[in-house]
Amino acid sequence: MVLPVLTEDMAKRIIQSETDYLTSRISSIGEKNGNPEGVEIRNYGQTTAFYIRTMPWGLFNSVKGFSQEEAASLEEIIAFYRERNRSFQLDIDPPGTGPECLRILAEQGLYQTGFHSVLYGSPSSAPPKLPSTIKIIEMEQEADFDLYAGVHCVGSGMDIAHKHHFASNNIGLLNRPGWKLYLALWDGSPAAVAMMHTSRNTASFTLAATAPEFRRKGLHTALLHWRLHEAYKAGCGLVVAQASFGSSSQHNMERAGLQLAWTRAVWAPLPI
Repeated sequence: MVLPVLTEDMAKRIIQSETDYLTSRISSIGEKNGNPEGVEIRNYGQTTAFYIRTMPWGLFNSVKGFSQEEAASLEEIIAFYRERNRSFQLDIDPPGTGPECLRILAEQGLYQTGFHSVLYGSPSSAPPKLPSTIKIIEMEQEADFDLYAGVHCVGSGMDIAHKHHFASNNIGLLNRPGWKLYLALWDGSPAAVAMMHTSRNTASFTLAATAPEFRRKGLHTALLHWRLHEAYKAGCGLVVAQASFGSSSQHNMERAGLQLAWTRAVWAPLPI
């Protein structure tokens, strides 16, 4: 598979696709009656800041799309989170970033906390060939969502007792425009899950998880190939995904035909 050249315009599409899917996902949580989770989304040019009062984790309190162009807004972004007594993570992607931008981050009391892999690829016109032990279904009914939430919960390292949180915070994506949710069965048992968000002719692969007892059976890879074909059927011309640097997820993505676009730096405020 020959992948498109990683031009400046392609890089912008990759970054925008992640902002788009996270905006849609977090907006779905905030659309509950009365916004009980305290969702806020602020835009600063091409930069978007996300905040959820009841969820202190970095994913839900993150800054996407930041670059040198929005460096003048950094103090305002920091103040947004400081007023809410919340730490945050700020993604720094190589496109649009230079020494001056990094210097400003350091001067404002931020430091690098880690790395994350950003990958891209092309959709596949060929339907995936699944082993007889694996079946993948698209989730469409609320009545079936309890199974999905259970796999998502334990596959993310949480106790099954917290399943209701996963169900409550993700059911808004069921049948939401742009979203598709997939459940993989191993010999008929719910075993793995994954999502795909499409916008601007780009498919984002996200929120994949496999229950511990079903790992190393090819389920994550099967869901990757399934979504590559689903992206083709949806008319997308580009596929984007993220993974922990050097993780088994990244390796599976590369084996499935995706390629490393760049390694992202993750920054955060210095602990007080």
